[in-house]
Amino acid sequence: MAEENIKAEEMVVSETVEVTETPETAEKFAKAGKKSKKHVEEVKAEEERKARAAENKLAELEVKPKGEKPVTRSILERRGKKYQAAYKDIDHAKFYTLAEAIALAVKTNPAKFAATIEIHTRLGVDPRQADQNIRTTLVLPHGNGKEVRVAVFAPEDECKKAKAAGADIAEDTEFIKQLEKGIINFDILISTPAYMPKLGKFARLLGPKGLMPNPKAGTVTADIEKAVKESKAGKIEYRVDKQAIVHLGLGKTNFTEAQLLKNATAFLDSLKSMKPASLKGQYIKSIFVSSTMGPSIAVENIYN
Repeated sequence: MAEENIKAEEMVVSETVEVTETPETAEKFAKAGKKSKKHVEEVKAEEERKARAAENKLAELEVKPKGEKPVTRSILERRGKKYQAAYKDIDHAKFYTLAEAIALAVKTNPAKFAATIEIHTRLGVDPRQADQNIRTTLVLPHGNGKEVRVAVFAPEDECKKAKAAGADIAEDTEFIKQLEKGIINFDILISTPAYMPKLGKFARLLGPKGLMPNPKAGTVTADIEKAVKESKAGKIEYRVDKQAIVHLGLGKTNFTEAQLLKNATAFLDSLKSMKPASLKGQYIKSIFVSSTMGPSIAVENIYN
């Protein structure tokens, strides 16, 4: 009996003993804030979640097969068949004479209509400098093949002369009413110096379209009759752009090659005469000829 009682007492003691953490081993937590038990547990859970997400992402990258690299086509390959055929007719390692380039530009015109033959010259100027901002007018010997509508804003007596010279529109007060409505049905606007202040309030309408009369372009003048005749005869304005390039249409593909060559020569002579005195180095750096939708043709540069 005594032995059984001792065993029973040992079993009761073993069941009631609790294992408690000592102050040295227990982790201390604050009642609230970043050091509270709840916050610490949330941080651990978030770190575990991010670790699992990173493992899953890595597994996806390892399993996902790599596809083929996309094929990038060259600019020439993106062009039409007619353009590519015309491109092959040109020796791009050669510099053609001006006459050869014009003839080849007409031949390689891929358009079905009478396209414009263009000339593009890159200059060694800085357009930001006032004395190097090339801008002038030119009367092409054979015109550029474009029908221009000329408007004249001047006193009534000048308007009569302008109409006799071939102006499409020549009005005084009625012209202002049309501009107030935003109606623009002309390509060139010519005005007398005395009437220019009246056009000042329309600068935002006319300026962005390049229609504001300008003395450099010969569209602000006292000789209205002469200005109208020159504009109708093919007088054009050219100017250097921000990239120091001058673009000009020489005529249409239905012009004769001799007419186009004469127009091109007149333009290059005019451009040479506009060389700034302050410019150091090469003035005309490169010349290219092309049709509106055709490939460009390099021209040998003998025009400096």
